[in-house]
Amino acid sequence: MQKTVNSTEFRKMVATGARMLEINRAEIDAKNVFPVPDGDTGTNMSLTLQSAVKEMNACSSNRFQEICDAVSKGALRGARGNSGVISSQIFRGICSVLKDVGDVFDTKTFAKAMEAGTKVAYSAVSIPKEGTILTVIRLMSESAGKLASKNKDFVEFLTALIKVGDEALAQTPELMPVLKKAGVVDSGGMGLMTIMRGFLSALSGEDADLADIPAEASDGKKDEDAFGDNSDIINLDLGDIEFAYCTEFFIIHLKQMTTLADIDKLKEKLMSIGDSVICIGDLELVKVHVHTNTPGIALTYALELGELDRLKIENMLEENRALKAKLEAEKKEMGMLAICAGKGLEEIFKDLMCDRVIEGGQTMNPSAQDIADAVQKINAANVFVFPNNSNVILAAEQAKALVNNRTIHVIPTKNVPQGIAAALQFNSEESVPENKTNMTHALDNVSAGLVTHAVRSTTMNGFKLKEGDIIGLDNKRILAKGEGIEETTIKLIKALKNDDHEVITLYYGEGVTEEDANALCEKVTENFPECDVEVQFGGQPVYYYMVSLE
Repeated sequence: MQKTVNSTEFRKMVATGARMLEINRAEIDAKNVFPVPDGDTGTNMSLTLQSAVKEMNACSSNRFQEICDAVSKGALRGARGNSGVISSQIFRGICSVLKDVGDVFDTKTFAKAMEAGTKVAYSAVSIPKEGTILTVIRLMSESAGKLASKNKDFVEFLTALIKVGDEALAQTPELMPVLKKAGVVDSGGMGLMTIMRGFLSALSGEDADLADIPAEASDGKKDEDAFGDNSDIINLDLGDIEFAYCTEFFIIHLKQMTTLADIDKLKEKLMSIGDSVICIGDLELVKVHVHTNTPGIALTYALELGELDRLKIENMLEENRALKAKLEAEKKEMGMLAICAGKGLEEIFKDLMCDRVIEGGQTMNPSAQDIADAVQKINAANVFVFPNNSNVILAAEQAKALVNNRTIHVIPTKNVPQGIAAALQFNSEESVPENKTNMTHALDNVSAGLVTHAVRSTTMNGFKLKEGDIIGLDNKRILAKGEGIEETTIKLIKALKNDDHEVITLYYGEGVTEEDANALCEKVTENFPECDVEVQFGGQPVYYYMVSLE
């Protein structure tokens, strides 16, 4: 019987939960409500937990205080999409209780931690929706106290708790009709139960192969430029210099008594007085690099091994002051950051004077940290962020807590056409509040739709769909279906259009040629002669067309 969990076992619980989530993320992705090829809940939750594991693994202390801080911080930094952000808040609440437990915690304490996780998660969402991951964590936490009183053994306790969670997950379609129509349970709740099973596996001894857990959190990037233009890689949040002097030198003519172990000891000594330590070589030559406030001590340590050569000491404080002064002089009042997927859309936002564009959308949500990092690279006091996807808005809001010396203003754009409309309203001559108001109001004047294909057979919004059908949808509903892309796009426009719309814009994506797009443009013009019709290359994945009506 295992009545308590120590810090090492807690590390294993978190790591195994992350591993279970990674193994099952494709299955969780497939539980997307809309039968379209953009499910990403499992991916978002997995990347969020991997970030927590990465931060936890980097924590050298085995005290609950430091471990819990690392898990909480890592989960927030890696939070992606609504499900990832909510998961990070659940872990934040759980860790807020466990960090103060001392050496071990029991089932009653973990029950209190679950309650805290529920409270923090609900508070992170402005309008909590039942039938989601929130419902599953709430019902589990409500039962956790009673279950802890009956079950002192952790394996029995978690087994009983998972049973409650599974029952709650099975109820989600009854609480959210859209799930019931789609014939699926909530994907976020499914992800949470996968994590809980990982907790149980870690303590029961039947855990997954932890050797397969990535040493570093995958961030979804295909390469250095996966989140947009990173040519200006400097982080504009320079902060303060902790160690002032960049110290470099070689050790030559090493003393006869010097050993390889002495070189290792020198590295340990240097790490105790600075950071960015490099100490490599052999008994012929040693290269040393260290950032420290006491370069004299570093040199003294090195002289114990041999002679110094090519010594260089640079004052990083002065360099930092000069760079800060330059950046401050060039700092502007307002900047803009857009999130989208597709080279064409990226170029459109750049033409609209967005300072940075990072890649993200249904199939790859940027994390709160990705958004914060991009904001830090914009030399402006205020940055307007266009998420351009309902699943990115919450991560953008969480990014506010991760930036320094800048204020993030999230314009709640749910799609790219709304983002373009908002960016068009930017006026550097007006104040921040005026720009924010104009941008927000611009969203009301845009109707947007998407054209893609069904990935499974189902019945939804009055449409009986079979796999492969071409479908048109807005942010909430399926509005049209057909056998061809052109036919479905025109049906979608008819469903979206009202008498106030004067301009229709077609953004064509991957797999659609310019000729096809121009041909569709002519047909749309024939069907809607009262509107001006434009076509633009978007290059977006998943969706054949994005349609904007203004």
